[in-house]
Amino acid sequence: MKARIKFSKTGSMRFIGHLDVMRYFQKAFLRADIKVSYSQGFSPHPLMSFTSPLGIGLSSDAEYMDITLEESDIPSVMIDKINSVMNDEIRVNGFSFLKDTAKPSMSVLAACDYIIAVKPEHTSQLANKEFIKKRLDDFIKQDKIEILKKTKKSEKITDIRGSIYHISDNIKDFVKMTGHDYDKSSINEMCLPILYCQLSAGSVVNLKPEVVLEALCNYSGIEYNSSVYQIHRLEMYADADGQLIPMSHYEEN
Repeated sequence: MKARIKFSKTGSMRFIGHLDVMRYFQKAFLRADIKVSYSQGFSPHPLMSFTSPLGIGLSSDAEYMDITLEESDIPSVMIDKINSVMNDEIRVNGFSFLKDTAKPSMSVLAACDYIIAVKPEHTSQLANKEFIKKRLDDFIKQDKIEILKKTKKSEKITDIRGSIYHISDNIKDFVKMTGHDYDKSSINEMCLPILYCQLSAGSVVNLKPEVVLEALCNYSGIEYNSSVYQIHRLEMYADADGQLIPMSHYEEN
């Protein structure tokens, strides 16, 4: 049977890379005596996949993993079983069963919500409400927002304006648009949130919040320093006939 697991990744665990997170879950399932299905062949591996794994240093309330199980208890019991063998900085907070024909979550991913905050030990001009309000309004009114996209083989100018679905410095505006309850976010309370954004995500177009932040800094005449900011993912969305649905609520017909 297939299932989708939603989990948070915070604190020092945000510095753990994707492969180590995968190994962490594999060991947790063994400790919790959860029977995961394995692939066939000479080198069997657990049938599990992650949706758009975070970069190093980013935290999240909404990471997703699809998994195939040999057997399972009801969702509430499964959540308790897994969390009983996990640490406090990676916590499972959602478990749902999927149809056998369900597509991998990565293939239906369409957007992600993020909070961008200034770390307590740093300062930024973007933390000035009057400054960011003016700069952000002008920034988002542009017909094009072009960046230099670099790959291992080439460099090219790319317009990211169409991939920024929503961006605001006002939490009430963002909550009204997304319906997400920011007060339940596990982001470090000492960080100062300055931006809330919803960006295109998925296997075709995947816009990273770091890219948007750097573009805004360049537009505002501010030197971009990634160590100044903490980026936190709030939610992932699936595309349901042109409508964005939180991944945890998405069900295929």
